[in-house]
Amino acid sequence: MKEKSVSHASLKEMPEDERPQEKMIQFGAKSLSNAELLAIIIRTGTREATSIEVGRKIMQYLDNDLSYFHQVDILELQRNPNLAGIGIVKACQIKAAIELGLRMKQKDIVDVKITTPQDIADLLMEEMQYLKQECFKIILLDTKNKVIKIEGISMGILNASLVHPREVFVKAIRQHSAAIVLAHNHPSGDPEPSVEDKNITKRLCDAGELLGIPVLDHIVIGRGTYLSFKQEKLI
Repeated sequence: MKEKSVSHASLKEMPEDERPQEKMIQFGAKSLSNAELLAIIIRTGTREATSIEVGRKIMQYLDNDLSYFHQVDILELQRNPNLAGIGIVKACQIKAAIELGLRMKQKDIVDVKITTPQDIADLLMEEMQYLKQECFKIILLDTKNKVIKIEGISMGILNASLVHPREVFVKAIRQHSAAIVLAHNHPSGDPEPSVEDKNITKRLCDAGELLGIPVLDHIVIGRGTYLSFKQEKLI
């Protein structure tokens, strides 16, 4: 939904029930637009623009798609010439708020039961589909295939040195996992597995078999899509 383009000289000139903070207090957070929520986070605007107008500029820069916050880094927000008014402090405030939201969502995944590859994709798609680097994670499961925890293993182009069985299974052993699922993203958006993806998966499956902690699947996250090694009979 597009943000309103109405501008005001200052927040003080706006009717009290239209100011973001007062509006939130009176009507709740859900009543605020994305730009208004950003205005509360960044608190102040510039001499030329209110905090709401700065929030609108940010949303326009992101094509009104909040999911892009996952891939925009702090320096990109601060240095972008189209985002006047966003210094290092405001950029950090925005990224901190996004990270808190992600961490709250992580808490909600505990005890989620995994029955299909789609269940894993649903847990990870929002966070991983827009990442600029490959990120390798493991989903730790109990004896009923409920999620114990999701652990990050590596960032960067996948290779055997970055994703070593020792790093993967020491986390599984510490959490008393009965089984694990592997997952990583392809920044290109295409989830088709590479030769290296297949080699790493086989290596980890072999290690899991020896340790008695089976690898149930490997999910490759693309842009709005995914591939399951198990469904494709690659494991």
